[in-house]
Amino acid sequence: QVQLVESGGGLVQAGGSLRLSCAGSGRTFSSWYMGWFRQAPGKEREFVAAITWSGSSLFYADSVKGRFTITRDNAKNTVYLQMISPKPEETAVYYCETGPRGTTVRVPASYEYWGQGTQVTVSS
Repeated sequence: QVQLVESGGGLVQAGGSLRLSCAGSGRTFSSWYMGWFRQAPGKEREFVAAITWSGSSLFYADSVKGRFTITRDNAKNTVYLQMISPKPEETAVYYCETGPRGTTVRVPASYEYWGQGTQVTVSS
């Protein structure tokens, strides 16, 4: 059974840094897309970043470009999201998702599996 488990969330001050991790199990994800999304209360889940299986293609929401970095370690079936200078409005539950080739990377429903999420709270 495929499982994605996010970790690393918590309380961070605006301007600080935080690294989220997502560990996958149940299959080999080395040929799949991995994406990070977030959802704030009362809002729809929105795209944050995604990475291809090789790591050669990266995708970012305009709002996080230059501040967030997505990386993956296929040997560990793990994807990371390094958050630099997060903003209070980026407080949300952050989810990782994974999907095969053909996944529309910016659309959360396009992915096949997702985790339970990890809460990130950015204080001002």
